[in-house]
Amino acid sequence: MDKMKSRFRQNKITGEWVIFAPSRRKRPMDFVREVVEVEQPEYDPECPFCPGNEDALARVVYEVKDDRSAIWSSRAVLNKYPALTTEGESSRKTRGIYLEGGGYGSHLVILESPKHNLQLGDMNQKQIMAVLRAYHHCYSMLSDDPGIMMVMLFKNFGRSAGASLFHPHSQIVTSSVVPRFIREREREEQRYYDEMGRCVMCDILEFEFRKKERLIFDNHGFAVFVPFAAEVPFEVWVVPLRHCADFNDTQEAELVDLAEAMEWVLKVFKLRLGDPDYNFTVNSCTRYKSGEPQLHWYLRIVPRLTTRAGFEIGSGMCINPSMPELDAEFLRG
Repeated sequence: MDKMKSRFRQNKITGEWVIFAPSRRKRPMDFVREVVEVEQPEYDPECPFCPGNEDALARVVYEVKDDRSAIWSSRAVLNKYPALTTEGESSRKTRGIYLEGGGYGSHLVILESPKHNLQLGDMNQKQIMAVLRAYHHCYSMLSDDPGIMMVMLFKNFGRSAGASLFHPHSQIVTSSVVPRFIREREREEQRYYDEMGRCVMCDILEFEFRKKERLIFDNHGFAVFVPFAAEVPFEVWVVPLRHCADFNDTQEAELVDLAEAMEWVLKVFKLRLGDPDYNFTVNSCTRYKSGEPQLHWYLRIVPRLTTRAGFEIGSGMCINPSMPELDAEFLRG
């Protein structure tokens, strides 16, 4: 196979096709951004998320105190400019030929550290574990609302990834409506299960461990690999080895393993890729799907190293100039 020829690859989870155009890529280091060190203080008096600036917050809904001090180690607050709120209605109605509904849902910001300059990629495993406990608690708390059909946990790191504030934080948005993109992903996983009688992600894990071309890290609970049909250079999936449809059902020991995997990945991104901006999403099941044999939650991390252009916007198909096997080799190196 000519490694420089373009090809199509299909994402087995979504069914979407990705174009790989390796002739556009020169070498892995071409994606490494030049790091411009901008020293950030441990405390910023203008930052609404820093301790002591609570007057700028909407409301604190969850908090974990640090054992060694009186200050919090992580906390969740209502987003001051929420996408959705519980004040909306979950019912829908027609407006002529159109359909609309009240914006029912919720929008939390999870503050990962009281220190303004302690980003997730700079934390050790114990610190990341504390953040994951906050993720899990808030995810479970919001899932209890019977009007909620979907919980989306995500992080935007860096300006190009959509982060408007530097202070380390993630977000959770819940919605009474399930986006078509997520429904289609679940239908594709259902279709594979109906045909093969197996979970597609479990099969992907088995294949990636056997081939080891794209696998970059694993421990007792998780595997980390560059997916076969990665949409962007150095995209990474962090997947639980135990079949589990719902992030809400993750066990304490698995959170420990997840913290180790995340620490490894984010430090490799910083060391090998120059600490790029990135987004991650926890791709979990929608309501009433927990326990399903065909669904398998995973964490998807997408570095912001390229820009979507006209063809991708118009077609909905991604063009990746970088081959996943070379990306995995570079990250392992």
